[in-house]
Amino acid sequence: MWRTFEPVLLSLVAAACLLLLPGEAGAQSAFSGVVRDTSNAVLPGVTVEASSPVLIERARSVVTDGEGRYTIVDLRPGPYKLTFSLPGFATVVRDNLDLPGNVTVPVNVDLSVGSVEESVTVSGQSPLVDVQNAQRTQVLERTVLDALPTTRNMQTVGAPVPGIKLSRPDVGGSQGMEQAYMRTHGADDRHTSMQVDGMNVNSSMGDGNIQAYNDDALAQSVVFQTSALPAEVAAGGVRVNMITKDGGNTFRGGGFFGGTAHGWQSDNNNDELRARGFQYRNFVQHVQDFNANFGGPLVRDKL
Repeated sequence: MWRTFEPVLLSLVAAACLLLLPGEAGAQSAFSGVVRDTSNAVLPGVTVEASSPVLIERARSVVTDGEGRYTIVDLRPGPYKLTFSLPGFATVVRDNLDLPGNVTVPVNVDLSVGSVEESVTVSGQSPLVDVQNAQRTQVLERTVLDALPTTRNMQTVGAPVPGIKLSRPDVGGSQGMEQAYMRTHGADDRHTSMQVDGMNVNSSMGDGNIQAYNDDALAQSVVFQTSALPAEVAAGGVRVNMITKDGGNTFRGGGFFGGTAHGWQSDNNNDELRARGFQYRNFVQHVQDFNANFGGPLVRDKL
């Protein structure tokens, strides 16, 4: 009886561990910077709070060190508001900051002397240059992933990324049943690292060059890195990190259906080509992709 239930028990234990794992454990983005006053002197002890609907706990805060520096790590990608406050100084709010995956966004602020009730709100785009990391990073958001005419797997969606070359062309999603592998800077597909929220999901088939088909619906964005990879990545090829969807405190869902059939393709083979030995042509017999997703809080503000 134990042998019969052993696989089921292992599956239940694994599922429980995944559910109990904090959501921020797999996130890899951060805000970092220096807080100064109007005389350009650094300000220690400033409370920096990052709030966002993508955080299940809604907000996370740190305090600047003796050099006025702060870093808020392990943040989920998404829109953020940063609030800088120190008694005796006007509160500064940086709103509408978009945090991509696998980057450290620099946000430096200057606090002016003011009353406790006074606050200054600055709205604008996030800085685009990550000054703390040297790797080349390209983020493809969900809107881009849905718009690209690809097979909707994580190999072929990397075709537009500079520095990535596919092992075979994927024209309009024609490689739906055959994987096209990614290569960069002389490193072949065996050196590709596939990750989900920073967790390695590489296959061991074909010395690592044959990858599993990952669920397209799980990714809110996909981060491609082609150079200066961090120490936790063992290989030197393309690093693909799929940032999973989460609804935070909101239930959300979506769906996709697509496919093709043999009758939707024209036949350009004729008697002249058959006489020259081209008896058959390549065609797709039948391909379909049906994908639905739904997510939200199990325990509001906590899980």
